[in-house]
This record gives sequence, structure tokens and C-alpha cells, in this order.
Amino acid sequence: MIFQELVLENFGPYKGRQVFNLRPGEEQQTIILLGGMNGGGKTTLMDAIRLALYGHRAPCSTRGNLSYAEFLRQCINRQAQDATIELSFQQTLNNEPQPTEFRICRTWTEQINGRDTLNILTNGEIAPDLAQKWDERIEDLLPLGISRLFLFDGEQVGELADQDTPPQSVISAMRSLLGLELPDRLSADLDVLTSRKRKALATAQEQAQLIDLENRLKSQEKERINLFNKKSAIQPKLDRAEEKLRQAEERFLSEGGKIAAEQTQQERQLQEARDNADAHRAALREIASGVLPLALIQPLLQQAEAQAQQDVRQQQRSVAKELLEERSQKLLQFVKSLDLETKKVKQIQSFLAKQDKAIAQETVENWLGVDVDTLHQLTNTLQYALPHQLQVAAEQLKQLQACQEEIETIERYLATAAPPEIYAKLVQQVRQAQTEVVTLKADREHSQRLLEQAQQTIDRTKQELMDYGKLAIDLKNDEHMLGAIAKVQDTLKVFQQKLKLRKLNQLETLVTECFLYLLHKSNLVHRVQIDTETFSLSLFDYEGQPVPKHRLSAGEKQLLAISLLWGLARASGRQLPVAIDTPLGRLDSSHRANLVDRYFPHASHQVLLLSTDTEISKAEVKRLRENGAIAREYLLKHDSALQQTEVKLGYFC
Repeated sequence: MIFQELVLENFGPYKGRQVFNLRPGEEQQTIILLGGMNGGGKTTLMDAIRLALYGHRAPCSTRGNLSYAEFLRQCINRQAQDATIELSFQQTLNNEPQPTEFRICRTWTEQINGRDTLNILTNGEIAPDLAQKWDERIEDLLPLGISRLFLFDGEQVGELADQDTPPQSVISAMRSLLGLELPDRLSADLDVLTSRKRKALATAQEQAQLIDLENRLKSQEKERINLFNKKSAIQPKLDRAEEKLRQAEERFLSEGGKIAAEQTQQERQLQEARDNADAHRAALREIASGVLPLALIQPLLQQAEAQAQQDVRQQQRSVAKELLEERSQKLLQFVKSLDLETKKVKQIQSFLAKQDKAIAQETVENWLGVDVDTLHQLTNTLQYALPHQLQVAAEQLKQLQACQEEIETIERYLATAAPPEIYAKLVQQVRQAQTEVVTLKADREHSQRLLEQAQQTIDRTKQELMDYGKLAIDLKNDEHMLGAIAKVQDTLKVFQQKLKLRKLNQLETLVTECFLYLLHKSNLVHRVQIDTETFSLSLFDYEGQPVPKHRLSAGEKQLLAISLLWGLARASGRQLPVAIDTPLGRLDSSHRANLVDRYFPHASHQVLLLSTDTEISKAEVKRLRENGAIAREYLLKHDSALQQTEVKLGYFC
């Protein structure tokens, strides 16, 4: 299917006749870009496409609870009395060589009686028979159930991204798109056939019993539906209650409730820190009572040590001088006894005299008068005792500072604690919210049990109905038919399960491929899994470990939702246009670039993008133009004073 042209005449803000050429270009020019500010008519344009295709069944965004007649009346431009929508598209039918062109024309006036005038043209010729059965015909071309997977907006994507389980409308569309509703339809048809056959062959008494069983089954089905609706109604309340609990817990933390709850423990820690600080101060005082104060005059002590060393050496020289003089006298006497020449004796005598004089000149004044023991004691103090005391004192001081920091931290922490009256109020709010959540969860579980019991009752009634039919019907052929239907039903259940697994496995592969293609964090997710019952998505990393969905950013969740829609479109095998309204909400620049480069040009053979100037801005338009992806560009120029929108060629930039 390819949309060819959309014509709006006096529809919403589009006054007069406005024509959109929606034909894609050649090769990769798949995108029709329509720009407009918020409130400028983008959503109205999407509603026009849906309205043209489906009429009173169209899921238009602004209809709400309005009747179809009132909705059409409100869609007429304020300055006009009638409105028209025309949509033409091409569709290849039955592998024909040339596609068939359909043109849908819907017209209505202010004086409508709840209906619009529908005309259908095929290849330019009016087809009145086709207009009468158009609802059935469009279901063959583009079923309403799956249209929301091809004609969607950013709000729908955001809703799909925020929910852990897809909404029922999307699940129904997914089942329809994947062909999973066909076994259900066949099973229902077989049930109808079985019921008719039983009624036709049973006696009056048997018919009454069968009717009673069927009425009971209908009543049980109705009760099951009521229970299901009741359970479904609990979930929004539970979501609101959980949000209320989250907000109460956040207020409890932000307003100091948690600190107030821990006040006793924190005060005990504060006292322990103060006791430790006092212990370190006592240790420092004890250290200060020893040699530690000498560190204040350590340079003076070092000078005293140097002087003491000189004094000790001087004492040693004095003792050595007397010994040397005595030895020199003995040496001279010995030399004289050798009968040496007088000259040599004088030389030796002169040498010894010089040595004695040199020793005498080295003599200095003894200032301190210390002895060797005193010097050793001073040296031991400076080199061992005092450094050790300094190290111990430094360690104690470091620990004291750590205690002081801990004391200050705890005191600041306690200073932010909520007052008792505020704390009591915060606790009460949290407990009330917790009670409400627990109550709603209990109600949900109770409803689930009742629903399961109702389903079991229905299954028993069906089995009773089946057993009764087998006992009541005597004709062999009819018994054979009923037995065959039962076997077919069993086989159909197996077939349905295998079909679902096969289709969902294929869809998982396609969604994973699309998500990894769009996601710039290639190492975040390795595989996407779809639950066979709820159709909810689960993510797994390369090690097979689950990746919680809350770890994804808002933009990544939106990419995951788009990947699901893209994967469904690919899995369907249908060549259908894709229309996207407000496509880039909540995406950062990197994700926007991935979506612009990788998704928009390849989402389908025809892509309608409706965007504001901040979503697809100058940079994104430039990328799309450079990639040759844009076939046509339109600008929806809205005049807020006149409440009118004019269509112009080109984009914002």
C-alpha cells in the first residue's frame, strides 16, 4: 500500500481545499516530512487519515466519548458548514501486474444525522457496491486492529515505553498482526458447531439440559469478565498508591525523617567519637610529660650535642698530649743514644717540637664541661627517644583529628534531623501509604484467585458440557464428529502454542536486531525476550543476566518501543506505510541521530513524519537531505489569530 494524496477541505484548522502529495520519491526517498508547531494541525492530519480509512470506527485522538455525529460536527472548520476528506492510495491485489488505485471521499455537513457520505473510486471509477461494504474491505487491506502499529504518535510510543506490559490494544494488534487470533477464531467456530450439532440431535429434555448448561456457562463467562475488569481496575489504583508511597519515602528522606529515626544510634556514635577524642588527648598529655617538649628546642639541643662532642674530644686531646710529650722525651733520649749526627738529631728534635706545638694549638676552651656519659644520654635523646615520641604524638594527633572530623560530621548530620512532631507526621504518611499499597496488592491477589477459580469453574462446565454431549448423543456419525472436534480442539491448542512460540521467537529476533541497530550502547543489551502470555519485554546482557528496564534511560525506553513497532511491521510481511507524529520526544542527540539515520529512512517504503522544529531540527533535516531520504517537505503554517492552518511547501529550515 502507498498513500498517494490527501485532500482536506474545511477540516479542523484547514480552511478551504488543502492538498498533500504523499507519493514517495525514487530509490531511497521514502520520507514525507511535515513540519508544524504544537497546535498547528499535525495530529489533525493523522486523524484525517484514520477517519478516511475507518469512518465511525476510527481511533481519532480528539474524539473521546463524543458520538460520531458530534465528532464530525466539531471537525468542521469554524468558518464553514461542510467538510471533506479525500485519501487515495495504491494497492496491489492478487499479484496483479498493475496496482489498483483507491480513492476514499468522505463528506458531511453541520446538519448531519450521524452519518457521513462515503464514495469509493477504484482507478477513477465510482464503486457504489464497494462503498457499502467498505468496512469489510479495508479490514483486508489495512485492518483496524493493526493500524495503530503503522499509524502512531510519540505519545503512544511514550506510553508503550513507560509500561512494563503493553496495553491490551497493542497486545490485540500484535496477536492480529502475527496471525495468533486465527486459532482462537477457529476454536470458537468449532465450539459453535459443536453446540449446534448437540442441539440438533438432542431430545427436548436433553436440549433443556444443554440450554441450562450453556446459560450457566454464559453466566460464568460474564462473571469472569466482571472479575477481570475488577482486577484491571485495581492496577491503576495500585500504581498511584505506589507512586504516593515513593513520594512519601522521598519526603521522609529529604525532610530529615531518616535522620530522626537514626538519632539514637547517631548520638551513641557521637559519644563514642567524643570518648575516643578524649582518650587521644589524654595520651597526648602523657606523651607531653616526657621528652616531647624538648622538640621545641631541638635545634639548640643539636648545637649542644655538637659542642659536647668537641668538649669530649678536647678532654681526650689533653690526656693524649701528656702521653705524647712523655713519649717524645723518651724518643729523643733514644735517638741521642744512637750516636747519630748532631744535625739529624736536631732535625728530629725540631720535628717533634712542631708536632707538640700543633697539638697545643688545637686546644679549645671547654664550655659545657660534659663527660662521655652525658654526651651519650644527649645523643640517645636526640636520635631515638625524641623521634619516637614525635612519631607517637603525630599518630595520636592524626587519630584525634579523625575523631574531631567524625564528631563534626555526626553533629551536622544530626542538625538536619526532623523535629519530633514533623518526624511523627512523616512516619504516619509513609505508614498510611504502605498500608494502602499492601491493601491494594492483597485485593489484586484476591481478585486473581477469584479469577482463577472462575476460570476453573468455566473449564469444569465446558468439560461437563462435552461429557454430556458424549453421553447424550447416540448416533455414531455424530459421536464421531463430536470426538473429532474434541481432538481438533486439542490439536489446535498445541498448534496455537507452537505457532505463538515460533512467531514470538521470530519477533524477538527482529526486535533485538532493530533495538541494537538503533541503540548506540552496543554492549548494554544482547537479547530481547517477549513473554508468551503478557507480551511484556525482558532484556538480557551478553552473560545472559537480566537487564532491569529501569536501567534504561527515557530515550532508550522509547527506542525499545519503536523497535517493537518496527519489528512487528517487519514480522507482518505487509507493505504498509508508516506515519509517525512527534517522533523524537525524550531522545538525546545521540539517539536522535541513530533514529534519523537508521530508522526513518528504512521504517517502510513510505514514511510520513510529522514534527515540530525542535524535534526534527536543522541538523536532523540536513542529515536526512544529505542521505537522500526526503521525497517531499511541507510546512503547516498556523495563524493563531484566525485559528487557521495553511499548507506550504518546504520545512522550517
